[in-house]
Amino acid sequence: MNFVEELRWRGMLHDIMPETEDYLLKNKTTGYIGFDPTADSLHIGSLVPIIILMHFQKAGHHPIALVGGATGMVGDPSGKSDERNLLDEETLAKNISGVKAQLTRFLNFDNDIENAAQLVNNYDWMKEISLIEFVRDVGKHITVNYMMAKDSVKKRLSSESQTGMSFTEFTYQLFQGYDFYHLYKEKNCMLQMGGSDQWGNITTGTELIRRKAQGKAYALTCKLITKADGSKFGKTAGGNVWLDAKRTSPYKFYQYWLNSSDEDAEKYIKIFTFLDKETIEKLITEHKEAPHLRILQKKIGEEVTIMTHGEEAYKNAIKASSILFGKSTAEDLKTLDEQTFLDVFDGVPQAEVKRSVIENGLEIVPAFAENGFLKSNGEVRRALKENSISVNKEKVKDDFIITTKDLIADKFVLLQRGKKSYFLLKII
Repeated sequence: MNFVEELRWRGMLHDIMPETEDYLLKNKTTGYIGFDPTADSLHIGSLVPIIILMHFQKAGHHPIALVGGATGMVGDPSGKSDERNLLDEETLAKNISGVKAQLTRFLNFDNDIENAAQLVNNYDWMKEISLIEFVRDVGKHITVNYMMAKDSVKKRLSSESQTGMSFTEFTYQLFQGYDFYHLYKEKNCMLQMGGSDQWGNITTGTELIRRKAQGKAYALTCKLITKADGSKFGKTAGGNVWLDAKRTSPYKFYQYWLNSSDEDAEKYIKIFTFLDKETIEKLITEHKEAPHLRILQKKIGEEVTIMTHGEEAYKNAIKASSILFGKSTAEDLKTLDEQTFLDVFDGVPQAEVKRSVIENGLEIVPAFAENGFLKSNGEVRRALKENSISVNKEKVKDDFIITTKDLIADKFVLLQRGKKSYFLLKII
């Protein structure tokens, strides 16, 4: 497998240092990508570098995932208009633990295989280095002119920037460059990869290796993902789409991909799945013939949700997706956990009801009329005669009484009039 060509046809390759492709074709190579521990979970923007490492490992190379315990204390200015808040050691330790756990889901760290992935934390080698040592042994090899020429620095020092750049951020590229140098020396790491905004930091590393070790190292970057409508990839109205199921449920995760535009879906099917070229081209053709079926979006959602959360979570997401629009029963609703249920019915108005009321039995007319759903008892009775009243997606008559056996996640009852008008009773 030609690793670089794989990235190229998938539309993922952005910059590549001369001779890198030839070197990778002739040598089983160790390469790394760094992950910033700014939160205790990665988000779907991090899936691109993760998938690059997965392709790298599938091509027979040795991937290293570096978690930036040290650089996380400094803050990368690349692509940022303002300086980030610095994290304390306790927060960083928590974040690093969460990021490491997620990376093990995607890469094979089994030492029994020849090209097992490795996890490293740059704090392990940076913590013992004094400022004097760093300035003497690293700083003297990279000129200020060289550092000032980087786009990430020039943009922050431009007249358009209101904040300028602190010395802390200015030194970031030296820290990242030293990481590459350290891995080159200690693990024979010849390649660093990352997003296109990282090119300046990465090439600082290759330059440090050239000047300090008289060695040659390689670099490549992938394209930053953009959306056709100009909005930011990986963001929803509710914020980031996280890889942690506690932050973003598998249902919402699946829905993000399902809601992709047709134009974006054609890009995403190549970038975020490991389907081969022939299969992808066939799916694109089928999608264009019947775009209303959303063939691409469904396939992307399936592949990425299974890869991130597992097959059972994907099946539950499909089940949850069908609840709003398909034929579902009260039993189907009761299989949902609380978070998924709330995600499915996000934005539905609700009212609180004391648990004692439900324990004693709540008649259907007051359930609908006295909690703000329908305006009056008369309106409820008319709706009952029209057979348009449902509790937990099942039609009910005027003698129906809501009890604790009707609770979903032991906390909710779903009221419904017609096909699209919903209301939640939250039991307190």
